[in-house]
Amino acid sequence: MTVSYPELIDEVIAHGRYKDDWASLCTHRTPEWYMDAKVGVFIHWGIYSVPAHGNEWYSRHMYDPSHEEFEFHRKTFGEQREFGYKDFIPMFTGENFSAERWVSLFKKAGFRYVMPVAEHHDGFAMYRSEFSRWNAAEMGPGRDVIGEIRDECLRQGLRFCASTHRAEHYFFMNMGRTFDSDVQDEKYSDFYGPAVYRREYHSDDVHRYTADAFSAGPTDEWMQDWLVRTCSFIDDYRPSVLYFDWWVQNQAFKPYLRKLAAYYYNRADEWGTEVTINYKHEAFPPGAATFDVERGALTGISPVYWQTDTAIGKDSWGFTADNEFKTPRQVICDLVDIVSKNGNLLINIGPKPDGSITVQEQNVLKTLGEWLNINGEGIYGTTFWKRFGEGEVNAQEGFFTDGDEKQFTSSDFRFTYKNGYLYVFQMRPSADVRIKSLRRTGAHDFLIEKVERLDGSSVSFRRTGEALEIETEEPENDLPVCYRIAMS
Repeated sequence: MTVSYPELIDEVIAHGRYKDDWASLCTHRTPEWYMDAKVGVFIHWGIYSVPAHGNEWYSRHMYDPSHEEFEFHRKTFGEQREFGYKDFIPMFTGENFSAERWVSLFKKAGFRYVMPVAEHHDGFAMYRSEFSRWNAAEMGPGRDVIGEIRDECLRQGLRFCASTHRAEHYFFMNMGRTFDSDVQDEKYSDFYGPAVYRREYHSDDVHRYTADAFSAGPTDEWMQDWLVRTCSFIDDYRPSVLYFDWWVQNQAFKPYLRKLAAYYYNRADEWGTEVTINYKHEAFPPGAATFDVERGALTGISPVYWQTDTAIGKDSWGFTADNEFKTPRQVICDLVDIVSKNGNLLINIGPKPDGSITVQEQNVLKTLGEWLNINGEGIYGTTFWKRFGEGEVNAQEGFFTDGDEKQFTSSDFRFTYKNGYLYVFQMRPSADVRIKSLRRTGAHDFLIEKVERLDGSSVSFRRTGEALEIETEEPENDLPVCYRIAMS
């Protein structure tokens, strides 16, 4: 007799060591490989790259009269009842997509894990799905994009991870219910989803409403479907990290979220691998999964391991024709700052609809890889020191706070530690270095045996009651410089 997926989920939990309660799930540990990896790549590639306008929420905003994308769509492509979001799919060709080239680029950039978005809020799966014909293997590129990336990660030795935003699809296309659009056509209901409309989900009110964990959530029928689809994806693709966006903190998700986590962690036990879940806000209690801050950071060392997810593109996660981009220096400084505070950086790219990666993003990845090739010893496999840094400049606490580059000076430093070595990053390098935190106090000091610059430049140093003073060669560029200090 064939076992249904809901029965299979219950069976796996019943026989596994993780149960669907927080007390059990909080015994799960963040993987060592993940804490050693420090830096991964996020990939937002989907239908939204075709209009290349606004941002990756185009699929919602094109149906919302209060958003500029509504009129842009009408003028550029036609009225929404005649040319809807579904009609972009044949234009999403991916003819230049190559998993081998992508993963090779990511490896050269120094990434240790790769996280494509398997399904965005728009409901189009980038993987082969038995639950929906609206997927990249059957439409658009006609390829199992996620499967190809997974296979190439395994071949090239990177960890394959995945992000699913299926939860938000419950309401995401609902503004198409407010006027004569193709969202109203039942022929496409299996793509546009329930597109549930209620006043609280109207236009930008949805941001405030869905932030409230006590607000009305999806139906049990939708939640059961979400659970089965997600568990099926876990079994088919075996991601090492599963990332969720914001709405899973809603009260309606909690029992299903516990089941999902228990199922995933027990499956990982069966596979003989270590996994984790990335979550935002208060979706999980501390310790049950790995907390994620979107486009932001923390101001100090977190006792619980965490991650920042952000993008090279400033205005959109997906490709747009007029996106602005962060500099390599901003990305590298953010990486150092986050690692010094016991975290990982997940940095996003947004490929074009043909599968090529923008020149601007390639430039950032190239520079990041060259920098990590020299300074990665102070990043990979490190942990935090007794303080994260020194200087006046710090991150701003919270989400969506990392748009502007931090104005670090030569007096700003960040610290990491590994195996008897303290690594000190001067965030804006200079030939004269003064690290006040490492001054000689005469009260239970550790000794400094040797100071080296990881790029091999010559160094001389002396330790006074004011600071550890280092004289070195003039830096070649403005990227952070790392000093390795042998402690005794």
